[in-house]
Amino acid sequence: MESAGKYDYIIIGAGTAGCVLANRLTQDSSVRVLLIEAGAKDDYIWIHIPVGYLYCINNPRTDWLYRTEPDVGLNGRSLLYPRGKVLGGSSSINGMIYMRGQARDYDQWAQLTDDPSWRWEQVLPLFKKSEDHYNGANEFHGAGGEWRVEKQRLSWKILDAFQDAAAETGIPKIDDFNRGDNEGSGYFDVNQKRGIRWNASKAFLRSAARRGNLEIMTGCQVKRLMLERGEQGLVCKGVEFSGGGKEWNAEADRETLLSAGAVGSPHILQLSGIGPAALLQQHQIPVMQDTPGVGENLQDHLQIRMAFKVSGVSTLNTMSSSWFGKARIGMEYLLTQSGPMSMAPSQLGAFAKSDQGQATANLEYHVQPLSLEKFGDPLHAFPAFTASVCNLRPTSRGHVRIGSGLGESTPKITLNYLATDEDRKVAAASVLLTRKIVAAPALKKFAPEEFKPGLQYRTEEDLIKAAGEVGTTIFHPVGTCKMGRADDRMAVVDSKLRVKGVGGLRVVDASVMPTITSGNTNSPTLMIAEMAAKFIREERS
Repeated sequence: MESAGKYDYIIIGAGTAGCVLANRLTQDSSVRVLLIEAGAKDDYIWIHIPVGYLYCINNPRTDWLYRTEPDVGLNGRSLLYPRGKVLGGSSSINGMIYMRGQARDYDQWAQLTDDPSWRWEQVLPLFKKSEDHYNGANEFHGAGGEWRVEKQRLSWKILDAFQDAAAETGIPKIDDFNRGDNEGSGYFDVNQKRGIRWNASKAFLRSAARRGNLEIMTGCQVKRLMLERGEQGLVCKGVEFSGGGKEWNAEADRETLLSAGAVGSPHILQLSGIGPAALLQQHQIPVMQDTPGVGENLQDHLQIRMAFKVSGVSTLNTMSSSWFGKARIGMEYLLTQSGPMSMAPSQLGAFAKSDQGQATANLEYHVQPLSLEKFGDPLHAFPAFTASVCNLRPTSRGHVRIGSGLGESTPKITLNYLATDEDRKVAAASVLLTRKIVAAPALKKFAPEEFKPGLQYRTEEDLIKAAGEVGTTIFHPVGTCKMGRADDRMAVVDSKLRVKGVGGLRVVDASVMPTITSGNTNSPTLMIAEMAAKFIREERS
């Protein structure tokens, strides 16, 4: 085994959180940092063209190619479960939507951790710090930061009509989803720069890589953490990993920062002997610390994809159905970086309540001027739009668990969608609300006709079954190394993101969220990394 050397900090994973950490920590020139990434450089052209997510997901060049275990809530189906395997991580293959969630999300984290650092008014300055918002700086937004936020460079009549219909059913039009209460509808803001994807690697890693105190090793897969027992208890001393046909180890004098994501981070902890003792023993892994919460508490937003045929209006289905149409779309992007090739996967958003007993919006819509059978399939030949709706606060919980004791093994991902009565009721209510919006006067001129899941599903029992048939992930896994109070047996890290019972080790990524945010999860993950860098600086000084 070859030594990669000694560093002050080792960061595992160059996804959104890892890129932020690498940037912030290397701002101190006295600190040496190693960043280890299993994927390659983000130099694949389809990463940077927004519509290129179609070619990055389920592509071994950029995706881990995970599949979920068959899910009872999805009527026994297994799903593709994309996670970025490239510099920038999932920010290189995701939907580019800039979304913080709701103030109540962070206030709840503060309550669950007994740490006011996580309250909305405390995290808002961190969101603003890294932000470069197209409208400039104000009470809610920052300017001049690394994380570019822009308006989308397109609009669609069918989406405008959906927004009008939503307003007619009581969902107001708003111009900003990121002020702490996102109820309403509008076009999503996106992480793009002049029509090109702006991932975390461009935003944070490029400038950090020019500093002499950062080393980046790509194509290297972590096998386990180097753990030792001493007078102070269990301590993480570094990392063992493979890459370039060699076996390596690297030592961390100060801390190892695990930023491999909600799937990767618990998997690495379990392979290292930190996790539920019975699971580790089942796979002949020596138990370094029995931590039952590692890999548990998996939360994700299930999107119920409802699709409607329309007439008398253009959609991407028909626009791209001919070679002439495709050439026109390509030429528009080539000349202006706008049009369908600049599209985020979803363009129009709406946040609403499934019932009036909800304190804040608990549903999120992603509305698209297109339809297809499933991800990766061609678009339908007829004009149509899709209104996907997800429960923002699911009560169902899944888990991530090792499938074997080998470092190259694939983790087993169990989602347990629709496992609770509450989630099933919200799913049924969300289908009915979507039908109510589509039946509003603003959409009547386009004669919308539901074909997914179909009007044959009417009773609550039918609607729950339909949700299982058309529901799929929206790629927001969180919670598998959740933070919590000292007396929370299932908490993996404390409120400063330090792994409980282990010195020199933090987890910094979406896995630390105790509860999922009310919206897309990429920018909240970025904020978590900003918070971690702040904690590390404070402790070092």
